[in-house]
Amino acid sequence: MENPFHRWPHRPAHFFVPNTMYIVTSSTVNKKHFFKGSDRLALLCDALLEVVAAYGWALQAWSVFSNHYHFIAQSPDDATTLKKMIQRLHSQTSRLVNRRDGVSGRRVWFQYWDTCLTSEKSYYARLNYVHNNPVKHGLVQLAEQYSYCSAGWFKANADAAFRHYVESFPYDRISIRDDFAPAEC
Repeated sequence: MENPFHRWPHRPAHFFVPNTMYIVTSSTVNKKHFFKGSDRLALLCDALLEVVAAYGWALQAWSVFSNHYHFIAQSPDDATTLKKMIQRLHSQTSRLVNRRDGVSGRRVWFQYWDTCLTSEKSYYARLNYVHNNPVKHGLVQLAEQYSYCSAGWFKANADAAFRHYVESFPYDRISIRDDFAPAEC
């Protein structure tokens, strides 16, 4: 039987486990606000949804901002596609935003961090965190008011009991790289 924990040469190590939940965070170079404005946020959001689906990952939650994003998704049988998926997302969105700014070859994305979520409590706390990230950054008072995350969909479509259950998980003490200064949409 093949070892489900695959590594690729990078620090920190990335572990690839099939059919497992991951949280992924990425930031722009020097935390610059390359995606400031509703048209650019929509561009990033649409690209994220398209690329994740193209690689067969099951998106659970997402929040995109002018200089970073977070998402939670369940890996397919081949979880090693995470690296290629992120490379495609970053390449595609870099070309689009650079074209809009009239520059070529500018580096837009810095790096990404992923965590394999191995416990149910960890998953629910991070799900709540991703949905409430726009509130954390002071962009809205209620998460569902932010158009570029899944909180509105979650509120409108998730079973009320399940939604309340997820919302009961505290997220203020979990460790997620998220030291990004907010920017107005």
